Amino acid sequence: MNPSLVGLIVFACVFGAALLAMRLRAALPEHHLTGDTRDTVKLTMGLVATMSALVLGLLVASAKGSYDTQRAAVIQMASKAAFLDRVLAHCGPEAAEARATLRQALEGAMAQIWPASPGQAAQLAPNLARSDAIYDAIQNLAPQNDAQRANKSQAQAIAADVGQMRWLLFEQSGTSIATPLVVIVVCWLAILFFSFGLFGPSNSTAVAALLVAALSVSAAIFLILELDRPFDGLIRVSNQPVLNALSQLGH
Repeated sequence: MNPSLVGLIVFACVFGAALLAMRLRAALPEHHLTGDTRDTVKLTMGLVATMSALVLGLLVASAKGSYDTQRAAVIQMASKAAFLDRVLAHCGPEAAEARATLRQALEGAMAQIWPASPGQAAQLAPNLARSDAIYDAIQNLAPQNDAQRANKSQAQAIAADVGQMRWLLFEQSGTSIATPLVVIVVCWLAILFFSFGLFGPSNSTAVAALLVAALSVSAAIFLILELDRPFDGLIRVSNQPVLNALSQLGH
């Protein structure tokens, strides 16, 4: 789902419902606008508002949890890549090729996940050739003593962890927001705004208040959908951890 498009649709639905209710109010019989009717509508709309708030909170928690998980995976992957380089450095000069391969793989991953072109989508699928090259380079190391053999074994374990995290980023790239939940919340919000317009005054101040409220709820839906796309859009996971790791490689 495109967050900007969905946000505009939500705004049109909720604010349009309020304006429609203001137009329909003039056609309603007078006994439909009595105090008892207003009280009944307020009670039922209070229930709808409570359910809307609960589901909105659920959507926010789900989207924020997905964003935080992806961000934590990036930080861990970058830190393990930097540590892998230090372990390889203790494997002797023959590990220079493996360290260079690691740097190339990390640079390639950053170019895929955070493309230089603003309109280009992030590619989270791992590059199999680069991944295999790292494993092969480490496997081909020939340790000369017990310390180097221990470092090679540790390097293999760290490389496996980095590879698993890279695949984890790819597997978690799907949406965590269920479309039916978003549709239901928007319908509830439209019903709420319809009731606001039906019993509210028809003046510019009331219309302005409804406009601000409609912008607020549509912005909330927009932010939820943006958080659900950690590597695209306006709210993106930072590539700074990977840049920090690259700055330490080769030392």
